[in-house]
Amino acid sequence: MKNQLNHIKIFAVMAFVAAQIVSCKESKKEQVEPEITGIQKLEVSENGHYFQTEDGKPFFWLGDTGWLTFKKLNRDEIKKYFADRKDKGYNVIQIMTMHSEEMANVYGDSAVVNKDVSKPLITEGNNFENPDEYDFWDHVDYALDVAEENNLYIGMVPIWGTSVKGGKVNLEQAKAYATFLGDRFKSRKNIIWLNGGDTPGEQNKEIWNAIGNILHAKNPDWLITFHPFGRTDSSDNYHNENWLDFNMFQSGHRRYDQETEGRMFAQDNYKFIKTDFNLKPTKPTLDGEPSYEGIPQGLHDTLQPLWNDNDLRRYAYWSVFAGGAGFTYGHNAVMQMFSIGDNPAYGNKKPWVEAINDPGAKQMQYVKNLILKFDYFNRIPDESLVANQGEKYDYQAATRGEDYALIYTYNGRTISVNMGKIKGKEVETAWYNPKNGKTTKIGTFKNEGIQDFKPSGEQVDGNDWVLILTSK
Repeated sequence: MKNQLNHIKIFAVMAFVAAQIVSCKESKKEQVEPEITGIQKLEVSENGHYFQTEDGKPFFWLGDTGWLTFKKLNRDEIKKYFADRKDKGYNVIQIMTMHSEEMANVYGDSAVVNKDVSKPLITEGNNFENPDEYDFWDHVDYALDVAEENNLYIGMVPIWGTSVKGGKVNLEQAKAYATFLGDRFKSRKNIIWLNGGDTPGEQNKEIWNAIGNILHAKNPDWLITFHPFGRTDSSDNYHNENWLDFNMFQSGHRRYDQETEGRMFAQDNYKFIKTDFNLKPTKPTLDGEPSYEGIPQGLHDTLQPLWNDNDLRRYAYWSVFAGGAGFTYGHNAVMQMFSIGDNPAYGNKKPWVEAINDPGAKQMQYVKNLILKFDYFNRIPDESLVANQGEKYDYQAATRGEDYALIYTYNGRTISVNMGKIKGKEVETAWYNPKNGKTTKIGTFKNEGIQDFKPSGEQVDGNDWVLILTSK
């Protein structure tokens, strides 16, 4: 009996050690998402392609376009919106500080005096309970406070490009306004500046450079980029400017057959990333405005079909796997903060309080979760993983580290993998479902030759999957 007990103890110890070894191996392949508590300064990673917090943890940009938040939401609605986005995994909200030189908020507070952006309208005091001591800029401060409580960064557009393009803002006014912004918010940690605002980068460069340089000088720790016109990229005109820390492009809202201008990449947003990824100096890049969920294809013709959650997932995985530092989601109702009784843009009829729960809005967190499970900073795009590459919706995006690879198919097409691209004699494989974030194991394969992997379901647009390979 005593010998039997000793054997049992020995087997138990051996099992425990084996479990620890397996656990250790697994931790090398699949890492736990870093817990980021509190707002930290954001930095560009050492390799120049991604973001990190000041303590060196990965920061995957998952943005939402809440463009009219400062204009249309009251304090309670701001709390509701920000809390929802935090719960769904977002960490950046993109907002227009001033939609136009006529900007006023839901309380009737104007941003500036007589439509002059060089003269912000400031009221002494900031007591939220006393309208006489509460102005437009106090409302912005309130939103920034609520964002910080929710660990959200605000991507603030100083002035939407339409005002500058229309000659409503001259160079001296822009300098005065940028100086005001820089001084008022210089101690804020949760601001990312989005210079420009849906505007051609080659126009009014003197004004945009002035705004960028002043904001950078006021607080060099702020990250700054340029939000450009549809189908264009900040790198087209500002990549070498000292104030521009990372690139942002707007892949836009058109279909392949509707392409008429810009880079002519149509829906292939990953091509923007491929261009920016190889530029020098190296800077992060991301899609800051793809086709919105619930918006007409082509934008202006409300009789056209609407972009849906399938399309948003495709844009997200295509661009991130191509080397993007994150992705910004958008919804037609949320970007304009539409409420019943408003005059809708782009045919929208759904209130924003309902639209925040649309399928695509919930699904974006899964691309972030997947990427952060693996070695983040050493990840590279690698199309050579795919032996049967296709075009348009057949395109299969691929990315990898030393001991893992991820390949995305949008339509359930078989993925033929050129094995041997990651280390190890064998690899473990699994399917990842972008709709719900669930993983299903496939099996173990030799890490050589070409292996075919067929997702479940028929080959149809929207039957998207990620193939995961990890070194054994």
